[in-house]
Amino acid sequence: MRDTLLIALFAFLGAAAAGLLGALVLMLIRRRSLIAHLAVVVGVAVAAMLAGTLAVCQAMFLSGHDLTVVTTVVAMAAVVSLATALLLGRWVAARSRALALAARSFGDGGDFTSPDGPATAELAALSRELEATSVRLAESRERERALESSRRELVAWISHDLRTPLAGLRAMAEALEDGVAAEPDRYLKQIRMEVERLNGMVGDLFELSRIHAGALTLSLARMSLYDLVGDALSGADALAREHGVRLVGEGVEPVPVQVDGREMSRVLGNLLVNAIRRTPADGTVAVAAERVPEGVVLSVTDSCGGIPEEDLPRVFDTGWRGTHARTPPAGAGLGLAIVRGIVEAHDGRATVRNVPGGCRFEVVLPAAAS
Repeated sequence: MRDTLLIALFAFLGAAAAGLLGALVLMLIRRRSLIAHLAVVVGVAVAAMLAGTLAVCQAMFLSGHDLTVVTTVVAMAAVVSLATALLLGRWVAARSRALALAARSFGDGGDFTSPDGPATAELAALSRELEATSVRLAESRERERALESSRRELVAWISHDLRTPLAGLRAMAEALEDGVAAEPDRYLKQIRMEVERLNGMVGDLFELSRIHAGALTLSLARMSLYDLVGDALSGADALAREHGVRLVGEGVEPVPVQVDGREMSRVLGNLLVNAIRRTPADGTVAVAAERVPEGVVLSVTDSCGGIPEEDLPRVFDTGWRGTHARTPPAGAGLGLAIVRGIVEAHDGRATVRNVPGGCRFEVVLPAAAS
């Protein structure tokens, strides 16, 4: 028993010395290829066995003949192990290079395609992660392209919408200044209306910039949707009469919500103004609010004739103002983008879908705690 313990001790000391030397070599070549690391690992294993054997031999526990036999066996095992390690290292390195080449497609704006052939579990997991990242990057690029397109459209439309009233204001101001205005009071009234219109556009731009910058702060308070809808209907009544549109708010339940009253009034006002302007004379705009399992649904249904299916995903985009399928656009296309921004700031969502004769805008909000 004592001899066995001594043999184990000497073998351990010899193997430990080889292991420490191998660890030092691995630290020195840590930036080299995987093939070199595998070769060192195999070398350490063989060297540890040989060093332990030599230590045992020096302690007189092993004869010279036995040492020759063991050394020969270890040498043959070293040759086979090293060849196997080199083959494995070359295969893993080749797979890694193929993976790196496939990953370069990210920088070229392409999609990642995993290289064909078998791979280790780690490389296969890395390929799956790169594929998932490729999908997310493609979606991000698509959103960026859509956003950039919306920005360009917004700049073009805002420039056009600003140029027209500004040209009119300059002409009326020059007429008043030169004393050639036949009806100065009418000119002054028109100037005031155009200034109010421009002020509204600037206010919408400021609100949208706050939403995009994440600077929209909410002052939440518990209130009833019935009161919010009632105030919004009162505010839109004059515009509805001007366009010959009927406002209906009979399906509104007194559901409590925790919202910013001012911002939510803006949401309702924008939805109603949009619906009234898109609804032809003698049409109807209906407002409803009800409790559902996921919260509270506030809806505004108009009689615009519907939105083309291909345009539905863009309705809440900045600058979107519809197509020939709807009535001629009015405004800079910011109202619905503001609606979505404010609703999402309340942890809700805004959607739109076609219904017979028109479309239905829905705002889903969390219900207030009882």
